[in-house]
Amino acid sequence: QVQLVESGGGLVQSGDSLRLSCAASGRTFSSYVMGWFRQVPGKERELVAAISWGNSRTYYTDVTEGRFTISRDNAKNTVYLQMNSLKPEDTAVYYCAANPTGIHFYITSDYYYWGQGTQVTVSS
Repeated sequence: QVQLVESGGGLVQSGDSLRLSCAASGRTFSSYVMGWFRQVPGKERELVAAISWGNSRTYYTDVTEGRFTISRDNAKNTVYLQMNSLKPEDTAVYYCAANPTGIHFYITSDYYYWGQGTQVTVSS
């Protein structure tokens, strides 16, 4: 059974940094694409960044504006999202997700497995 456990969220001030972690277990993820999504109340969940576990190819959406970096550590089976220069509009629940198709980064329905989410709040 796939388990994804996020950590690292919290309350920070505008301009600060945070690193989110997603510990993955239950499968061999070498063929998977791993993604970070975020959601605010009343809005759809949106993709922030994704990474191919096998070759570390990455994909970023416009919301990152070059401020976020996704990475993975094979030894720890963990995916990270480093977020710098945070803004109040980055406030959301951030979710880690696993895409076993390993094909497209940006198709939300390809992400079969989800973590429980971690709250990030950026105050001005």
